[in-house]
Amino acid sequence: MPPMILLLSGSLRAGSSNETVLRTAEDVAPPDVRTLRYEGLATLPHFNPDDDADPLPQAVTGLRAAIDAAAAILVCTPEYAGTLPGSFKNLLDWTVGGTEICDKPVAWVTAAAPGRGEGASATLRTVLDYTGATIVEEACTRIPVLPNTPTKNGILTDPRTRTHLTQTLQRLLQQ
Repeated sequence: MPPMILLLSGSLRAGSSNETVLRTAEDVAPPDVRTLRYEGLATLPHFNPDDDADPLPQAVTGLRAAIDAAAAILVCTPEYAGTLPGSFKNLLDWTVGGTEICDKPVAWVTAAAPGRGEGASATLRTVLDYTGATIVEEACTRIPVLPNTPTKNGILTDPRTRTHLTQTLQRLLQQ
């Protein structure tokens, strides 16, 4: 069975540039790679260490199972107030108590305009280091999705951008 890359969006907004990047990643994934876009961000309960015990909330069990099944993880998250959105930080907090993300290759794509997104990337790096994930530096990249970026059905159409994203997925799996 081909390796699977879990795609994690840090945005709850349906039409977000982060979702556009991840939908495009699904579209350009090489034939020998499967992708799974995690869609349970909004259903995760607020993290409480008292609840990080068996039986785990069902949404947390689903998140951890998706992470465990993945060969690698690609994140695309917005920056809010200079850091990660609270809902996405909550998702990451639920990974700390499990071992599924330990040593898992992880990279991120920053979809923000130039000069933006560094706070989210820095916080993401800090949290991923804490969880024991393996950050694949050569797969971390920036693909700005500005309001006038060409898309079709919510998927990026620029051939260079699509090639760049395919290469990002390949680099992530070469870890």
